[in-house]
Amino acid sequence: MSTLSLFPSREAGPFGRRLKRARGTRIPVYVVTGFLGAGKTTLVRAFLKTPEGAGTAVVVNEFGEAGIDDALIRGSADETVLLGNGCLCCNTRSDLQVALRSLVADRERGAIPHFRRIVIETSGLADPGPILQTFSSDRALGGEFHVEAAVALVDAVSGRETLDWSVEARKQVILADRLVVTKTDLAPAAQIERLRRRLAELNPHEAIETAANGAIAPSLLFADRADASSAGERTPFVAEAAHSDGIGSFVWREATPIAWDTFARAMETLAALRGPDLLRVKGFLSVAGCSGPVVVQAVQHLMHAPVELQAWPDAERATRIVFITRHIPERAVRDLFAAVRALTPGESAALKDHRNMV
Repeated sequence: MSTLSLFPSREAGPFGRRLKRARGTRIPVYVVTGFLGAGKTTLVRAFLKTPEGAGTAVVVNEFGEAGIDDALIRGSADETVLLGNGCLCCNTRSDLQVALRSLVADRERGAIPHFRRIVIETSGLADPGPILQTFSSDRALGGEFHVEAAVALVDAVSGRETLDWSVEARKQVILADRLVVTKTDLAPAAQIERLRRRLAELNPHEAIETAANGAIAPSLLFADRADASSAGERTPFVAEAAHSDGIGSFVWREATPIAWDTFARAMETLAALRGPDLLRVKGFLSVAGCSGPVVVQAVQHLMHAPVELQAWPDAERATRIVFITRHIPERAVRDLFAAVRALTPGESAALKDHRNMV
């Protein structure tokens, strides 16, 4: 079977137009999280003052009635032209969807300066899971925005102790795409190193950066990882890990392409049975009939729309998907996919078509 008999044109695929990168033309969103006192506002303010911070809208979500962080960021923004470095601050103790829609509407009617990215600063007590889930459950938001990265900050002074007793702090680290140790100028080197080892236990998939007084190269946090990968940045598909609270992570790797219906039905079953414990799923899927990888992401029982890329980002043309789960054994997930694959009609035919195409 030829490519043109599968898809209506050479540019189209089963998931629509192939994209150079997963984000496409959507607005990238960076979720900055971290426990109380981790230095989120300091880091965001420092970023807004850099040239790279231009064109940034900021959403601040605080715990409590007084918007202290919001006022601090607004003060920083007012120091530059109009809203400062092209940024807008929005204190959203109300619904996140409403705030983001308002940003887009205000930008379109010219009420605020144009922005090309959004930074969401969460409350120190926030679980980032529901924020990530918002972009999956709201199709309109998913079409306009893309979560580029969840950035977790941990302070070097008390961060290790906080991780020992706070479930929220541990979850912030576990679900993060990028990790930053802050206040490194206030802690001895040995203490920082112990914290780094603890972070590596909780999230072995990401590099650990450091910041003193909010100072860190913007490209380490707020750059598009698809662009940075060409410069040799590591990919997040590495070793397995086991955590406290029953939270664990593993990577499903498989060289043989899989039919999309097989993957979708297995994920539907997994989400229906264990949705609350399916904390995060992200990675590249090798789909029969697609020349490039399909980017898949899920948060609990909700999945982002799949996106087919034009080409693989490296030489490894195989499925690589990270699962972060709670009390879900890796073997059970693998067995579920194997069972669905064995029962899916047309699975072998799809693989035969794929071999004929490559």
